[in-house]
Amino acid sequence: MKRRSFLKLLAVLPTTALTAGLHEVQAGLFRSPVRTNHLRPPGAVAEEVFVGKCIRCGRCVESCPYHCIDLLDIRHGVHAGTPLIAVADIPCYLCMRCVEVCPTGTLQPVAQEATRMGTAVINKFTCGAWLGLALCRTCYDACPFKEKAIVLRELMPIVIREACTGCGLCTHACPITAPDQTKAINIEPPTKGAAA
Repeated sequence: MKRRSFLKLLAVLPTTALTAGLHEVQAGLFRSPVRTNHLRPPGAVAEEVFVGKCIRCGRCVESCPYHCIDLLDIRHGVHAGTPLIAVADIPCYLCMRCVEVCPTGTLQPVAQEATRMGTAVINKFTCGAWLGLALCRTCYDACPFKEKAIVLRELMPIVIREACTGCGLCTHACPITAPDQTKAINIEPPTKGAAA
């Protein structure tokens, strides 16, 4: 390689690395914070609309008697100031007060049993009941809609997806925590456009 070609290559490399770094930062500014066990409050509009509709007034946080709703900080880019519930830490008790005080309709009125914040998913490879190691029924006992959203079949919990509210009471109560900090039962966010 000639010296001139080598110098041109050196000049281009930092620019390429800088550009790639900027793209990653920009992507992070717009990446939704909703993920496993981190969900929007009940009645939330679709995530694609949420960030533009929420005025970040904090009324949902102030109205929650269980202190389960937190406002995201500046590290979350355009989602900063919007509400999120970390259900493994403090689940949603479906009191629906946040919905009542939302001034913009970002959190829309919905019946408790019709709420779809997400869906519980049992990890059969870590669940004590599914592994046959324990007669655990903690998730079943914690569910406010047992025999509708979660049932026991041969002493093993089974989630009925269509009836699960995604409140996270089962996840919060689960005594098993995997090395990756997930539980044996976790709440997966709704698919695009399906929040309620």
